[in-house]
Order: sequence, then C-alpha cells, then structure tokens
Amino acid sequence: MTSSRIHFLTTGAFRLDGGGMFGLIPKTMWSRWTEADADNRIALATRSLLVESRDGLVLVEAGCGDKWTAKERAMYALAPRTAVDALAEIGIDPRDIAHVVLTHLHFDHAAGLTREDAGALVPVFPNARVHVQRQEWIDALANKSTMTRTYLRTHLDPVAGSVELHDGMATPLDRVALVPTPGHTWGHQSVLVLPDGSDASTPPVLFAGDVCPTIHHAHPAASLGYDMLAYEAMLSKRMILGRALHEGWLVALDHDPEHALARPTEVDGRVGLVPR
Repeated sequence: MTSSRIHFLTTGAFRLDGGGMFGLIPKTMWSRWTEADADNRIALATRSLLVESRDGLVLVEAGCGDKWTAKERAMYALAPRTAVDALAEIGIDPRDIAHVVLTHLHFDHAAGLTREDAGALVPVFPNARVHVQRQEWIDALANKSTMTRTYLRTHLDPVAGSVELHDGMATPLDRVALVPTPGHTWGHQSVLVLPDGSDASTPPVLFAGDVCPTIHHAHPAASLGYDMLAYEAMLSKRMILGRALHEGWLVALDHDPEHALARPTEVDGRVGLVPR
C-alpha cells in the first residue's frame, strides 16, 4: 500500500499470548475479535512505514529481523520475513535508508536494526541515523522492563554510535514529528507523518506503535499486559485517538494482521477505528 510517498510495509508475522495482548479484557470478549491457537497465541503482524522526505528515506520501525534461533522462532511463531525483504519488494536497498525512527526498543520493533555477518553483529541500515526518545534508550540499556528478554543488547550496541536522542515532542525530520505516548514504556513515542508539500490534501498518518497496536485496541479497556504504566497508556491512547478524530489523521497499526491503516470514528461516545 502506498499513499502520498508513504509506503505501508508488512515486515513479518508472529504470535503472542492473547491474554497478554488484551490485558484486563477477558477471553470471552477478545476471542470474538481474534482467534487463538492451541497455545492461546493470536496472530500479529510487524509493520513499518517508509517515508520519502527531503531528508532522505525514513523507515519507521525495523521489525524483528532475522537473528533468531529455531527455538525462539517456534516460541513466537516468527515468520521468515524482515524489513529488508519488504524493502526489496519496492526496490529499496537498506543502504538507501537515511533515518530509522522507532516507537520503542522492544525486540519486535528494533531487533531488525542489526544482523549477523561472519560472526559479528552489524547494522542492517549502515547509513541511517536512529531516532528514539532519550528515556527509552536509557531504559533499554538498563533492561528496565518486566519482560527480561525484550530489550536485547544485540540490537542496541551495534547502532549506539548512530543514535539521535530526543526529549519529548520534536520534528527532527521533514514530514516526521515525534509525539510522546508513554505507558507501554516510559519512553514510548508515536510518529506523525505529515503530508507531502505537493499534496496537502492527503491527511497526516499517525504510526501509533504499541499504544494502539491493532484496530481492536481502540477500545478504552484494551491495554496490553506488557504495558509498564497501564493508566498512562490509556491516557496516551485517548489523547492520540482524540486528536486523530478531530484533526483528521489516519492511524497506522503496527501489529494488526489484517489492517495496516484505519480511520477514527465516534462510537458510543468514544473514538473507535474502522479499516481504511
């Protein structure tokens, strides 16, 4: 899918526990939205945006990458697909990427920053600057998470010299604005892609990250069991979906297996999402 020099890329697929993905919502409710396998895991995608900007090609999210053992692949039902594969399908070489912007540094968003080469770990995007919130970088290095295997030094250390740290709201690149959305992690950010100057009629696209990973997570009670700050995550979701509704944004969904893009709408006095 392409829109106004934004390419919507599916970079992989995996599975996580349905209860973990929907938190307080009971299975009797979330099982009406999505089907679980015998291990209670639900199907998820990993998605990225490729933005053509005056600052070069900007990749939002790097996905899971390919540094996984057979045991790890089985645990998460990881598909053998990466951001590099998705980029190749539209004729883009990883060396062409000038910037990578990450919502946060969990493995399903950032492990694709690096790969193994002759026994060494090297950057997948060797010419790219990596943009993340300062708080997120500090917490990732300290492994500040209840999930002990999600901040992996294998995708942090090899890119440390290319990282640009941001403190709060910022517009570091042409067309790309950073919107702090704490809750899933302390330093989580969403990424607002602004219209290209030649097509101002195209709406902004908000890459929400894990503040609203699937279309079903627009429900106010649908939080992740993996959220570090559940109440703040709910407030962040309410804020970005409210802005999306009132400011005419579209919402890109990082983990929805069926829908890459959604439109906000008012449902029973709250903001919901419908497929775009």
